[in-house]
Amino acid sequence: MATFTEVAELVPTLRDRGDACASLTQALHAVTAMTDAEVVAVLRESNEALQHAEQLRLIAVGVIAIRSRRDAGHSGAAQKEGHSSAASLVQKITGSSKADASRQVRVGEAMLGDEAGSPEPDEEQPDAPQESSQESDAPWRPIDWRAPLRAARRDGRISTTQFDVIERGLGEPPAAEGALDEQQYRDADDRIREAWAEAAEQLIAEASERTAEELGAAARAIRDLLDPEGAERRFLERHDKRSYREWTDQYGVRRASIAYEDHGAVLISTLINSVLRPRRGGPRFVDSEEQAKAKALADDPRTNEQLQYDLIIDLLRAGALAEAKDVFGTRQAGVRLVQVVREDGTRAGYAEDGLGVLPASAVDQHICDSGVVPVRVDACGNPLDVGREQRLFTPRQRIALALRDGGCRWQGCDRPASYCEAHHIDEWHRDSGRTDIDRGILLCRFHHMELHHGGWRIARSGRGDFQLHDPGGGVRALRARGFLSYAWGELGPPPLRFRPAVA
Repeated sequence: MATFTEVAELVPTLRDRGDACASLTQALHAVTAMTDAEVVAVLRESNEALQHAEQLRLIAVGVIAIRSRRDAGHSGAAQKEGHSSAASLVQKITGSSKADASRQVRVGEAMLGDEAGSPEPDEEQPDAPQESSQESDAPWRPIDWRAPLRAARRDGRISTTQFDVIERGLGEPPAAEGALDEQQYRDADDRIREAWAEAAEQLIAEASERTAEELGAAARAIRDLLDPEGAERRFLERHDKRSYREWTDQYGVRRASIAYEDHGAVLISTLINSVLRPRRGGPRFVDSEEQAKAKALADDPRTNEQLQYDLIIDLLRAGALAEAKDVFGTRQAGVRLVQVVREDGTRAGYAEDGLGVLPASAVDQHICDSGVVPVRVDACGNPLDVGREQRLFTPRQRIALALRDGGCRWQGCDRPASYCEAHHIDEWHRDSGRTDIDRGILLCRFHHMELHHGGWRIARSGRGDFQLHDPGGGVRALRARGFLSYAWGELGPPPLRFRPAVA
């Protein structure tokens, strides 16, 4: 095993200081004496060193996983060590959780590619037509859409976690369907897998700007855009799995478990967010009465979990005591859905706060209850200017900002639109700033305050990217939520997948 001195030598900021770091204690003293910038550099450099070690670990895990498959029986690599699976062995050696060990096994196998024993085409696609009797010059194999992911992981552009969330989010491409002969099937399958590879490349390019959670959500959203039939099926499957279960635990406490379907999840989360927003960093209130209510909620001795419970019980009590027509005849308050209607007829929908993709049928059902507010946008997703020279953005302008931004635009922030404030990038009193959509951007309260009090600035040229200028002079683009950029873009279902040629 490498000594701590040898490990410390891999971190240039430690090495260049000339401090002896033969032990963790010495390294602790050295790092605590550094400036903030030097500590950040140590973190970056240590992570780079870990990435190289992680590459070797993934290769080892992948090989162990292959050699521990069921067909190996008791002679498998993990079985020889007394473990029933590769994940169990990895968990034991690394001290990681079961979920993390399983992730390492998945990524390790995927990283080996063809060496991992990829199934033959007819095994991977059970519905594929049989090979013709004529011998071809080279056997046909499906396009390896994971190749960009493996390359990005090997050169350090994405982490193991990012690899896993992208791969799992995109999932396996659907099989080509329809009356296809052998060549048509191959062409259709190639186009489908090329679309998946292109989606993987897009997500890889954005990995440095997205959290792992947002990458996973974006991958799932892209999958649903590329495969609308599959999106409808998955939506219905989640709907079928909805459930409510009660039981009494060993201490006599009555407990419950809920599995939501998509629309119910959005409804409940929206209702809870509307009540708890002031305690979770929601918008500041201008009205004195609202300020008093927000302060009372912030000072409430109940925990957030207790408040959520009391809210749900109050809603159930109100529903049980009210007339049926008063309960079931009302619109579902607080839920706003957005549907992107493209020129090709594709109609992707999502919840304004959650950004989860919903099939067109679910959006149409919601429209029946709540109506619709049409907003026309350009090819980049910019709403038409409804500019109005007043200090506050109007409710309709807020709708347009939420549609365009999807939530706080600050890099790495996951606050939804309802938690955000509309920031004027042109100072109202100094630059005669107009309250126009093009000159406004959604920021959560924390980042809005950080902007005004931390020396940051946001600028924009025309309808180009919003540019965040940091106090040190650096500039970075503030991009909209991942799903929105895909919704306004060119992504769509591969034509042969959904409009197969008829033999």
